[in-house]
Amino acid sequence: MSDKRLVQAKRVVIKIGSALLVDEAHGTVHRKWLEALAEDVARLKSRGQDVILVSSGAIAVGRRYLGLADGALKLEDKQAAAATGQIRLAHAYQDVLGHHDITVAQMLLTLDDTENRRRFLNARNTLNAILRRGGVPLINENDTVATDEIRFGDNDRLAARVAAMAGADVLVLLSDIDGLYTASPALDPGATHIPELDAITPEIEAMAGGSGTAHGSGGMITKIAAAKICLQNGCAMAITKGQDDHPLKRLEDGARVTWFTPSLSPANARKRWIAGALQPMGTFILDDGALAALKAGKSLLPIGVVAVKGTFDKGDAVVIKDAKGRELARGLSAYTSEDAAQIIGKRSSEIEDILGYHGRDELVHRDDMAVS
Repeated sequence: MSDKRLVQAKRVVIKIGSALLVDEAHGTVHRKWLEALAEDVARLKSRGQDVILVSSGAIAVGRRYLGLADGALKLEDKQAAAATGQIRLAHAYQDVLGHHDITVAQMLLTLDDTENRRRFLNARNTLNAILRRGGVPLINENDTVATDEIRFGDNDRLAARVAAMAGADVLVLLSDIDGLYTASPALDPGATHIPELDAITPEIEAMAGGSGTAHGSGGMITKIAAAKICLQNGCAMAITKGQDDHPLKRLEDGARVTWFTPSLSPANARKRWIAGALQPMGTFILDDGALAALKAGKSLLPIGVVAVKGTFDKGDAVVIKDAKGRELARGLSAYTSEDAAQIIGKRSSEIEDILGYHGRDELVHRDDMAVS
């Protein structure tokens, strides 16, 4: 039976594991498989869907070119292998997607980039800019500079953080297994497949096992951790087998899968997080015109703000109030308190002349705002 969730998603993140992409014996890319995946991606793009790829495999490819032996690698050797392999992987993706007139844009991220507010916003803005222009972001962990303290260590959780950052509707983890089972199918012939879940309980976590491949750093444990992140951020997540050609088409056509289904949409989950999980660092006081615009669902422009209170950085949470001190909304400021104080009451077209640079037209964009 066909599954409409992938078809109906506006923005999709696809995570490709090393075992699917790389020949473990030779460290070469499975070209035929990648060409079939590119056809799947092109089909999604032709339907108007945004696609983001999170790809493992750089270390597995690069180590062969550097003559590194099989087995565990020291951190500096991993970084050298990643630097070597990333070039070859990016070229392979650009080549296969280029046949469909799709441009690939590589982004390398660390754990810090998804936790530091300023880096998070910069990365999100870059992602959105690429997607607006029809490109496909190709994302991997920045192994070349990350130390163990700032590494994800697996691309399942990286993909989930990227899905949250991008406000994706669906994350697909293409794996060597077709979903979550009550026990490891390799060890327990009576293990039962679980087709759908809407919460991660301790019992579900207990079902997870380790990585089963030489190059993989994940396993079901990291996939369950990724599912937690997705559910919190309103993103559905699928674990499905990706080894055969056209894995996304197979998923659409009803391939076996475990779906993790959230109770909120990405937008609603994000607004709930802004409203309740962040400590406000400052305040914007509005005039009557901005108050009316806010009630109409519009963004907050500098011209409608009469005062700035507090000290805050770009990306920090702020409270938005009317002249009588009543809280109207909470949101993320696109400017520091110092810069905001200089541009309030001004038109957005004047920002560059005042600050010497033109950031966003809005002080707080409506997508970064939760109305009280």
